[in-house]
This record gives sequence, C-alpha cells and structure tokens, in this order.
Amino acid sequence: MSTTHLAARQVPPSRPRRADGRVLAGPLLALLALIVGASGFIAFVLWPRWPEPPVGLGAPALPITIAGVAFNVPPAAIRVPVQRRPGAHDRVDLALVWPSLEPPDVNAGAPAASAGAPTARTLERIFVTISAAGNTLPPAERLKTIYPRYAVAEPVAGPGGLAVLAFREGTPYQGEDLIYDAAAPDAFIVRCSRNGAGPTPGICLLSRRIDTADVVVRFPRDWLNEWRFVADTIERLIKMLRPTAG
Repeated sequence: MSTTHLAARQVPPSRPRRADGRVLAGPLLALLALIVGASGFIAFVLWPRWPEPPVGLGAPALPITIAGVAFNVPPAAIRVPVQRRPGAHDRVDLALVWPSLEPPDVNAGAPAASAGAPTARTLERIFVTISAAGNTLPPAERLKTIYPRYAVAEPVAGPGGLAVLAFREGTPYQGEDLIYDAAAPDAFIVRCSRNGAGPTPGICLLSRRIDTADVVVRFPRDWLNEWRFVADTIERLIKMLRPTAG
C-alpha cells in the first residue's frame, strides 16, 4: 500500500460550514426587530386613553386653531363639551346671546318678557360654526359661479336695499333665497330658508372666509329687516374671535 493512499485515509472528515447560517441570521434578526417595532407602534396607537377633561365654563378664552387659523373662543360659548380644550380642532360649534355676543348662562333661566322692552332681541341666540374651508369656494365666488346656475333669472327688491334671488324648484337649494346687498354684493351675502307654516322661522346662513377657515353664522331671517345692524354685529363677533388679526 502506497504512502499516498494511507495519507488519504487518515484525513478526518471536514465539518459542516457555518458561513451560510451566519449570512441568514442578519436578515432574520432585522426582520424580527421590524416586526417587534411595528407591533409596539400599533399597540401604542390603539391603546385606550382617557380623554382630557373639558375646560370649565368659567375659564378664560381658549386659544384654538382651525385649519391652522388661530381663534380665541370663550369655553362657555362652545356647545359641545369635548370641544372645550385648547389646541387644534377640526371644527367648533358656538352659541352666543344676541346682540351682546356674550356666552349663554347655562345656570340661569330665561327671564320673563316685560311690556315695552326689546326682549325678543335680547333673548335670541346666534349659532356659529368654525371649520376648515377645504376646497370650497369663498362666498363671493359662489355668488358669481355657482348660485346663478340654480337661481331664477332676476332678483327682486328686499328690505333696506337688499336683493332677493330665489332658487328654482328641483335644485339643491330649492326652498331657499340668496339675499345680498344690491349695492355691494361682496360685503353682505346670506342664503336663507323661507319662513315655514306657523311659528317656524326661516334661517339665514352668513359665511365668512378667514384664510383657510370658514366661519358660518346662523340667525333668523326676520332679522334682515335690520340687516346693517346684523352685519355690524357679526363683524364685531369676528374681531372678538380674532383679536390678534391684522
């Protein structure tokens, strides 16, 4: 037997190579870490949290933002308790006494009307919604581009120099009128429902675009007999909500 043949028999069998195992271990560990991280994030987001308690009604005006626009809102005027907190909101809903624009006193009953006093106005409220404008057109642009598609051809004269443009039946605005200052349409525009049967009043919507937010004020249509006073008071309301605006 040759020496070469003996040497070949004495060589021990080679051990399995572990290089492939080390190569696969890295991606597996990375995938495992990714799964653990994603699970932790989902658990953090979905973990139930107690909502912050709403601010008390007697607190000072709250700094809030709607679509990045800053407002100062008295918490007692906010109708929805969960909205009574500072910071960013999708929308807020307000109620204010007319024409003082004070928040309503939720603990006080309605005072009795006295003869000869203008109690009808002092006991009324206006309702205000502030929300993101989104892709909607400003009120003046709607008057020029959207509303004419659905309105009758010509407006009729309204109280105090207003023009009343009725919407046609079968349109999205049927049963409503577009009412605006005939001398300066951009200055005062409202869309109003018509007075219903019995005591059901018509309601007007006045919209104001403030940067990227819309302020919509709702009030009875009968107030249009004093529409200049209404317009001035709503302008005062806007300045109250935006005291730092230029």
